[in-house]
Amino acid sequence: MKELRIKPILLLFIYMMVSSCSDDFVDVESPDQNSEDFFNNEGDYQDALIGAYDLLQASYINVMLGEIASDNTLAGGESATDVIGIQEIDDMIHTPVNQQLRDIWSWMYAGTNRANYILEFQDKTDFQGKNIVLAQARFLRAYYYFELVKWFGDVPLSVDKRIQFGDQFELERTPKAEVYAQIEQDLIYASENLPVSWEEAETGRATKGAAQALLGKAYLYQEKWTEAANAFELVIAGPYDLVTDYESIFEQEGENNIESVFEVQYTDKEGAGFGCLQCSEGNVAVGFNGIRNYSGPKFDSGFSFNVPTQKAVDFYTDEDIRKDVAILDIEAWAAETGATFAKGYEHTGYYNRKYIARQGDLNTGDANLTNPNNYRSIRFADVLLMAAEAYNRGGLGDAVALRYLNRVRTRAGLEETNANGSELTEVIYNERRLELLGEGHHFFDLVRTGRASQEISGFVSGKHELFPIPSIEIELAGNRWAQNPGY
Repeated sequence: MKELRIKPILLLFIYMMVSSCSDDFVDVESPDQNSEDFFNNEGDYQDALIGAYDLLQASYINVMLGEIASDNTLAGGESATDVIGIQEIDDMIHTPVNQQLRDIWSWMYAGTNRANYILEFQDKTDFQGKNIVLAQARFLRAYYYFELVKWFGDVPLSVDKRIQFGDQFELERTPKAEVYAQIEQDLIYASENLPVSWEEAETGRATKGAAQALLGKAYLYQEKWTEAANAFELVIAGPYDLVTDYESIFEQEGENNIESVFEVQYTDKEGAGFGCLQCSEGNVAVGFNGIRNYSGPKFDSGFSFNVPTQKAVDFYTDEDIRKDVAILDIEAWAAETGATFAKGYEHTGYYNRKYIARQGDLNTGDANLTNPNNYRSIRFADVLLMAAEAYNRGGLGDAVALRYLNRVRTRAGLEETNANGSELTEVIYNERRLELLGEGHHFFDLVRTGRASQEISGFVSGKHELFPIPSIEIELAGNRWAQNPGY
């Protein structure tokens, strides 16, 4: 899947240019294919599907901010004004005028629109295996809408139809319960029609297990415990498993392994620039997370954003093997290897080791925007911990919850626990933080479990559970949409 590239499909616009001196006009024919005349064969559907997958790569900002908004990391960067939108979210002073929040809104909606483009024309042409193409489109639509609901709550919902210019005056914000209902429908269809696995050349496409896991996660966020547990059980049944070497998961040789349920694919074979970050085929977050002005072995330089806090580092015990995988102690590393580096803003001495640049890639320009490190969006360990939570919080059986929890703890080098009830709930919460630190889940875990105001400095209950709808989007919709509370 890394080798595939989107082929842009542009609308045909016929411009009628009226002369200032007469009624004559000129029709200007576009060289691009008319979108209404597309989807004439399987290849057209596959090309459009690649375009729908492509916006997954833009979700790098969702991952970064899922950590920075929590108590796991600080914004960092070069100064207090370096990417001011990120700094504001870190400090919980963000407003509806925030470029990074508008990026999330715009890019995730671009993803839903590309998936809906396929589904709008799903009946135009028949071919063998079309149900698998449609299942991928519905998985992707669910993925993007899940992100939108996580960040913004009630959002405009369009099903099997693109949102085009002018539609914003008719669309309303859809209650998130209805958006979740559509997400569930899409993922049920996807899980029933997607294959268990793909040939190596198609690695990165959605699978049955990915759809089941995301469905379980959507249920979990709604506290539908039984439905979540049932969905996760289908994933736990196989073919996934925990890898033995935890460190290998986040190295290039560990990509798309048996623990990877769904992985966003990145490549360093194309260049990128700051003028279009969502266009990069590389993992932009990796360059942003990287060590400032670094010179030394194993790693490459970056912009020193998303730096782990001392609180997050101290959360690990010495026997937990995940600590040195999740956290790079740059002072200790420099003393050991002779590496040099510069201190950025809010320097803590630590870096998000899972997602900082490694040496050995092509360094295609801009090298900080083209790192090939895949994002492990759903890992099997995450599924086990979500299943444990569903069994425990749903009163479905602490014995099963313990079994799944202890599989993760044992791999980490920790002793098994025999906790139960509310004590077990806390252990599961803690284990999720330890296992998934740096992977973009912690803020949303804190919010959905009602712990955010206790853990995040500046967090205001009743406000910060959601992020503001970008003000420009409300204005473009004719100022008809109510803003999220508190903004």
